[in-house]
Amino acid sequence: MAGPSRIEWTEASWNPVTGCTKASPGCLHCYAERMAKRLQSMGQPNYRDGFRVALHPAVLDAPLNWSRSQLIFVNSMSDLFHEDVPLDFIQQVFAVMSRARQHSFQVLTKRSERLEALAKKLPWPSNVWIGVSVESADYAYRIEHLRRVPASTRFISFEPLLADAGKPDLTGIHWAIVGGESGPGARPMDPTWALSIRDQCLEQRVPFFFKQWGGVQKKKAGRLLDGRVWDEYPTRPVPAIIGSSGR
Repeated sequence: MAGPSRIEWTEASWNPVTGCTKASPGCLHCYAERMAKRLQSMGQPNYRDGFRVALHPAVLDAPLNWSRSQLIFVNSMSDLFHEDVPLDFIQQVFAVMSRARQHSFQVLTKRSERLEALAKKLPWPSNVWIGVSVESADYAYRIEHLRRVPASTRFISFEPLLADAGKPDLTGIHWAIVGGESGPGARPMDPTWALSIRDQCLEQRVPFFFKQWGGVQKKKAGRLLDGRVWDEYPTRPVPAIIGSSGR
């Protein structure tokens, strides 16, 4: 339920929640759903119900025991703000992140309305980054919800980028990720869509990360955009000094 990640923009994943339901077109070929079904067939106990939403309180304290500072993607196999995740469990996740100040936590959601609605009931330490997924201009409204969340680091994941995102307002946004869809049935990304976001980030001085072109063979497609790799990050807070136990 936790460990190293192969996702290019993070270092580790932590999954106190697994499972999800589709929220918008970007979910059509969900990698987490494919992975959950694979883990279910392998007999992994936390995926006995496949991709149904499930809470895993037994792994809540895991980041407290990781002494080395890491970027941690929270719920790579779910959405913390899914309507089936109770507020009190979300608060427990945030309490752990608040204690584990040696790490930076990346929380990404498509449920921006619920994120905004619950924001005042959650702590927002500087090591918690909060982001929303925007796969096209039709879902740019999620950025408005994000902007009203009192986090010190807000980011947008334009992945999978399925259409031109238009001219999103990046005011108060600290990071942007762009990526094409990968895996079976992957829908292609037009280079002009990615370049448009890159150019807007450059103009507005927002760190830009190009994750991948995607496709069925994403490694072959590579990560070069306009002839170079874009691996920019927002400024990270200085990790807290902790003992050898990680607490």
